[in-house]
Amino acid sequence: MTDDWQDIVVGARMAVDTEFTDRVRGSSLSNSQWGLVMTAVEFDIEDADDPENARIVADTSKLEHVLPEMQNVDKQMAMGGGGGREQSKSSGGVVRGIKDALGLGSDDNGDEELEAEATQLADEYADALQSHLEDEGKWEDVRRAAAGD
Repeated sequence: MTDDWQDIVVGARMAVDTEFTDRVRGSSLSNSQWGLVMTAVEFDIEDADDPENARIVADTSKLEHVLPEMQNVDKQMAMGGGGGREQSKSSGGVVRGIKDALGLGSDDNGDEELEAEATQLADEYADALQSHLEDEGKWEDVRRAAAGD
């Protein structure tokens, strides 16, 4: 599988990034945390040589490397260092951050929850990217480039 297809989708990724902003806002991740997720996630095309089954998938195997920084960003925002958190009302983000800062939270459990949500969002992003490419009539060209055709 070649990475040339990723050059083809740069514009589509920018469009999906804009469309996906609302989904990120609806999650417990801050924009800074989502940015870290996107640096760790790589996108691949699974079954690129099979037009019927080819699909974009998120490789989240490197998320574990950014989880500590994601927790730090969460803690800094909970303590007021990040200029406020847009998602303060969602699934315990600020409360979890305050508990963690006071040593009352479990980092391991928080890491698992954070990783699970980041993985889910990355998977949704991959689906949104593929849907965008299909809607724009570019999916077949991208799939072929990934297959090396």
